[in-house]
Amino acid sequence: MAIGALLGSALLAVPVTAHATAAPAPASAPAAAAVPAAAAGLDDPVKKDIAMQIVSSAENSSLDWKAQYKYIEDIDDGRGYTAGIIGFCSGTGDMLDLVEYYTQVKPGNVLAKYLPALRKVDGSDSHAGLDPNFTKDWAKAAQDGEFKKAQDHERDRVYFNPAVRQGKSDGVGVLGQFIYYDAIVMHGDGSDSTSFRNIRKRALSKAKPPAQGGNETAWLNAFLDARVWAMKQEEAHSDTSRVDTAQRVFLKKGNLNLNTPLDWKVYGDPFHIG
Repeated sequence: MAIGALLGSALLAVPVTAHATAAPAPASAPAAAAVPAAAAGLDDPVKKDIAMQIVSSAENSSLDWKAQYKYIEDIDDGRGYTAGIIGFCSGTGDMLDLVEYYTQVKPGNVLAKYLPALRKVDGSDSHAGLDPNFTKDWAKAAQDGEFKKAQDHERDRVYFNPAVRQGKSDGVGVLGQFIYYDAIVMHGDGSDSTSFRNIRKRALSKAKPPAQGGNETAWLNAFLDARVWAMKQEEAHSDTSRVDTAQRVFLKKGNLNLNTPLDWKVYGDPFHIG
């Protein structure tokens, strides 16, 4: 199941703006203070691929994240169409941003004609101007390597890079950076109470990240507590298994570097990366 992250003002789990950016770290915070110098970050290609597989297990019930470029459906969560490798949504701004970027790099592409409709439906669950052929044209676009690159670009710009930057600034390792990434994918990073930055702010009332002298495990537990609270504010996110039987499992095992093998469950389904 793919959940879009950038929500309109009428939705609980969304940023008001179309562009999500990680909450700014204190200027004095040392980068990755508690991470051994030799440790890989989540931006290490191997770790990044693991992150994409784990997110895909929750978003699409599959580890094959590269098969999701063509994915598109309306999952009746109030966000219109949800599509692609990270759940870009027609109602939350990030799908619009994606198609605009794709059209910049490849004018006249098969999705360009939907830009006026995407602008109109932004902030709603409407399909006006998209049906009946948008889903077919999305799948057609997904055969284009440039569209795949565009999805990668927007995933990194809006979600992955901000999460990794904030994680390194807070001094958390690969697991912590992944925990941030999964949170920003689902909640975006706007000003509403359930956004990434405000989940982090809620956690700061209970613990401190390593860069501020805190214990990494205690900090990540506090962050996950705040994340679960945010998820329960909206029915579409109320199943917290992607935290309870996945991220908590890794944390309880002390696997702060997200080393394989990994075993977890999402929505009761077991997954394994060897």
